[in-house]
Amino acid sequence: MLNSETLLQLQEGKNLLAFSGGVDSSALFFLLKQNNIPFDLAIVNYQMRGQSFEEVAYAHSLAKEFSKECYVLETSLTEQNFEATARKVRYDFFETLIQEHGYTNLITAHQLDDRLEWLLMQLSKGAGLYELLGTQVIEKRENYQLVRPLLETTRAEIQTYLNDNAIRYFEDESNSDEKYKRNFFRHNLAAPLLEKYAGGIKKSFTYLNEDLTELMEQNIDVKSVQGLHYFEYPASRRSAIITADRTLKEQGFLMRQGDKEALKTAEEHVVGRQYVVSFHPYYCFIAPYLTYEMPKEFKEKCRLLKVPRKLRPYLFENREAFDVVVSLLNNSKEF
Repeated sequence: MLNSETLLQLQEGKNLLAFSGGVDSSALFFLLKQNNIPFDLAIVNYQMRGQSFEEVAYAHSLAKEFSKECYVLETSLTEQNFEATARKVRYDFFETLIQEHGYTNLITAHQLDDRLEWLLMQLSKGAGLYELLGTQVIEKRENYQLVRPLLETTRAEIQTYLNDNAIRYFEDESNSDEKYKRNFFRHNLAAPLLEKYAGGIKKSFTYLNEDLTELMEQNIDVKSVQGLHYFEYPASRRSAIITADRTLKEQGFLMRQGDKEALKTAEEHVVGRQYVVSFHPYYCFIAPYLTYEMPKEFKEKCRLLKVPRKLRPYLFENREAFDVVVSLLNNSKEF
């Protein structure tokens, strides 16, 4: 059931499993164990449901039984924008553990149903191939690899595995609440399609991934210095936006669709109040977004060099990055 490529990746690294006690992560726990993959686990208790404390206790009991570390984050969130906030809290916790304990792989239990739900949600908004596929089996992050061994496995197959092996798991009652958009797509669209056409859908994702890989094989070399990322402007604005999105994703930041739309026409755009993406005729720059009072001499130098405006405060605070940009823009004048 586990993707063979991920098994090779996990055999060579130090692994942290994002655990919840639900259907998918409970199955993944035992599948990893059966394949002799070493791992520890981390779980977040949002304290929104009484059952969440039982799920944490279950994580502790599994860790004790199979001699694994179990990390727990207790937190409280409001209902407002819960999904997005919970995701940020969850990944901040995982990435802190990765840095503190030297994990090289973060394992999540996303499966084929999740992938189809995402595709259908993006399709309803308007998206290209890159956005439609979204998640990949292995994705590079700044300090680790994000690994999804079950991404080609359906929820029905996972459920059968749990039943056949009498494995305990918890059902999150919020998964049936269709006030969450993902649940609406899951129950009304993705689940019925997979029930009838799982084989064809699996093949389609394989072909689509092959097509995306071929399309993305442009040799775009992203370099970085002092938190500034830059690359030569590619053949199209679309390629520039995708490269910027992939670069930010490696930093753990997900660009919203509205930001991608804005970048189709804007030469500079601040995404999520955290990063500025600047398009120069010859180069693309990505840096943390700062607002800073700068001396008149520095601003004039930037103006003469045509340094993108919103990029300037970060460069003022990071002179090595500024020197690199100056060199690039001076050299571009020779073309």
